[in-house]
Amino acid sequence: MLRIAVPNKGSLSDTAAEMLAEAGYSGRRDSRKLVHTDARNQVEFFYLRPKDIATYVGSGALDVGITGRDLLLDSGSAAREIAALDFGDSTFRFAAPAGSGFAELADLSGKRVATSYPKLVDDFLRARGVEAEHVKLDGAVESAVQLGVADAVADVVSTGATLRAAGLEIFGPVILESTAVLIGGPNSHPDIDRLLRRLQGVLVARKYVLMDYDLPVEQLEAASRVAGGMESPTVSPLHDERWVAVRVMVPADDANEIMDRLYDLGARAILVTAIHAARL
Repeated sequence: MLRIAVPNKGSLSDTAAEMLAEAGYSGRRDSRKLVHTDARNQVEFFYLRPKDIATYVGSGALDVGITGRDLLLDSGSAAREIAALDFGDSTFRFAAPAGSGFAELADLSGKRVATSYPKLVDDFLRARGVEAEHVKLDGAVESAVQLGVADAVADVVSTGATLRAAGLEIFGPVILESTAVLIGGPNSHPDIDRLLRRLQGVLVARKYVLMDYDLPVEQLEAASRVAGGMESPTVSPLHDERWVAVRVMVPADDANEIMDRLYDLGARAILVTAIHAARL
């Protein structure tokens, strides 16, 4: 059986479970259950703390796992990133009190930096020739400066409102753009490729829609330039030989703009359908 580590709680947990369900796997029904076997798909799920997943996978105890790129890099594990899964996005930045004189990385030299990701931050600074003292905290690092345990912080930033509320301002380059990732360990299991294909199929189904429309034959080339599909559109003849039926995959975010452009070319009966699953 393929042994998969998944987050048991936190921001990644629910979306990871939804994605696996859309990929055709069964999941646990009881949130207290730590192991679930999907006999039909020959998969065993282990529900673990997100911070521990890279350690288990990197040791070879489990074959693959879903965790954050930030957690993988901070773990020091031998696990490797297989593919990004495009959810749980976060940005890591440095911040310090407004007017404190911090403007660039060099200003952190010899200073105390509070963070929940000490290895990630230390690797980033060392690679740029900056030596700083790291104060490891499990959360709420924005309070570290005010409480006197650090001179600056390195933390997840979305809008920056939380940092500003604590009297901090962002400086320096982005430390990391993180997202949920599928990670693998030293063992090569034959079913890993199937899992990856299924998850990538979910990503395609979320990003694309099917578009069907009727079109005058003479406008086919122009319409293909508007929406070319993955390889090329599927074209079928209609009873009226002056028209054809066209089916094509298009990015969901662009669907309405594409419909407008096709309508201007003479397309009619334009229909958009969600994709439940896909393999490319």
